[in-house]
Amino acid sequence: MQRLNDMLCVVTGGARGIGKAICKAFVDEGARVVLTDIDPETGRKAASELGCEWHRLDVASEAEWDRLAKAFPEVDVLVNNAGITGFEDGPAAHDPENATLAEWHRVHAVNTDGCFLGCRYALRSMRAKATGSIINISSRSGLVGIPGAAAYAASKAAIRNHTKSVALYAAQQGLSIRCNSVHPAAVLTPMWEALIGDGPDREERMAAMVADTPLKRFGTVEEVAALCVYLASPESGYMTGAELTLDGGLLAGSAVSPGS
Repeated sequence: MQRLNDMLCVVTGGARGIGKAICKAFVDEGARVVLTDIDPETGRKAASELGCEWHRLDVASEAEWDRLAKAFPEVDVLVNNAGITGFEDGPAAHDPENATLAEWHRVHAVNTDGCFLGCRYALRSMRAKATGSIINISSRSGLVGIPGAAAYAASKAAIRNHTKSVALYAAQQGLSIRCNSVHPAAVLTPMWEALIGDGPDREERMAAMVADTPLKRFGTVEEVAALCVYLASPESGYMTGAELTLDGGLLAGSAVSPGS
C-alpha cells in the first residue's frame, strides 16, 4: 500500500526545486497531486512530466486562492512551499538599515501572506472530513537572524509561529487537522546553483558554502520531500505544531572539539 494512496495533495511553488521534488515524492506514494505555481510554462511542463494536475496560483492573491478553493473544495494535504528570498532579480539591500519598505512588503506578501492564505484555505477545505495535514516550508533562516536578508528571515519566522497557531486552533476545534513546519538549511536548488556556478572551482565553492555545517554538505531536495511524505501520511498522526530542521546539524551547535 502506498503511503499517500488516493489522497488529494496541493503543493504551491511546485514547478522547480523543493516543490517539484515534493510533488514527485507524493505521486510516487500514490497521491493525486495538484501542482501549483505562478509560472504557467514551467508549471505545466513539470506537471506533465510528473503526472500531476496543474493549477496556476499566485499565493499572494486572495482571489486566486478563492479560485483554487472552487476547483478543489476538499483537500487532504496542503504544502505551503512557494516563497521568495528577495534576491530573484539580482543583488539588493535587504539588511535592516537599507532595505526598502517596498522590498520588505514584496517578500512578506509571498511568504507570510501566502502561508496565511494557504492555511486558511486548507482549514476550510479539510473541515468537512475533520482531518488533514498542512505542511509549511519555513527555513533555518526562520530560527536565527540573517542580517543580509532581514525580510526573508522575518517571513520564515512568521511561518514558524503561524504554524503553531494553526495547529492549536485546529485542535481547539476538535479537528484532526495537523500543521507542522519544515526548516531546511542549505539545500541544493537552482537558487544555489547560480552562486556556485559550473566552473572548475565548483567543488571548492560548494565546500566553502557548507564549511560551517557539521555534515559538510548540502542537503538534497529529495531529503526534504521524504520528510514531507512522512508529515503528509498517517504515520505522523500524533505530530502537530512541530518544527523539523534539515540542516546537517547546523543548529545543534559546534562540531569543533573544546580543545581545538
